Amino acid sequence: MKKWFRLNMRRRNFVEGYSFVAIWIVGFFLFMAMPLGMSLYYSFQHLQPSGQGLIAEYAGAYYYISAFTKDVNFLPLLRTTIVTMLYQVPLILVFAMFSALLLNQKFRGRFLFRGIFFLPVIIASGAILRELLEQGAAQIPIFSQSDLIFALNDVVPTSVLMPLLEFADQLLLVMWDSGVQILIFLAGLQTIPASLYEAAKCDGATPWESFWKITFPMLMPMIFVNTLYSIVNSFTKTDNQMMNHIITNVFRNNEYAYGSAMGWIYFVIVFFIIGLVFLLFRRGLANAEERRN
Repeated sequence: MKKWFRLNMRRRNFVEGYSFVAIWIVGFFLFMAMPLGMSLYYSFQHLQPSGQGLIAEYAGAYYYISAFTKDVNFLPLLRTTIVTMLYQVPLILVFAMFSALLLNQKFRGRFLFRGIFFLPVIIASGAILRELLEQGAAQIPIFSQSDLIFALNDVVPTSVLMPLLEFADQLLLVMWDSGVQILIFLAGLQTIPASLYEAAKCDGATPWESFWKITFPMLMPMIFVNTLYSIVNSFTKTDNQMMNHIITNVFRNNEYAYGSAMGWIYFVIVFFIIGLVFLLFRRGLANAEERRN
């Protein structure tokens, strides 16, 4: 009787668990797996619209080859997107970690400043941001076309001043994209036991040594998560030119097959970069797990 009851309870827990997950599974297959499968199928077809829908004719790798050989915008936009990611992600990580270290200190008004740093994440989402971007908000050079040029031009040569102001424009975008990363780093800092810092201080460790021997290794999982998040966000955010190029071909030019091929090329490149990140962080994550245990 007890064995039968245990089996029933086990089945009941099994059914209840999968009942909660079933909604997500159904949604995934309907809204993710099926569209992905259709886009992969379309990328190998010539599609002709007709009164009965789209007529598909097998085209092989024609659209994949065309992206590299015929589209004059694809490779330059892809190169620009990758280069932008390569210098923005490290800047975001450094800025977010430095900001989290400051916000983790005990001072009056720290909760207000935490909210201020996260405010751009709330604003930079949804239809409002897209409307601002369509009006050219992301292309506004805030510093490089301000009165600072006239104020500093007599002191700093233009050849030096303009790159500095353009870098300041990019730095502002980095600050705008760092809200989530700051919160993740802040959460990680608050999980580090204070006893570790007290023991290090008793052993004569300086704050700099405590950071590199305690804080940085213990934050390795958060660095990994923030790196992945920043890379994916850089490749998929609203003002990404490569994404806009794909969207334009699909929804404005009605080139479903070619847009699908570009999307899959883009996906493979992003997946490859994420795989490299996993390999680079594998040893650091293992060391961080050993330190916590």
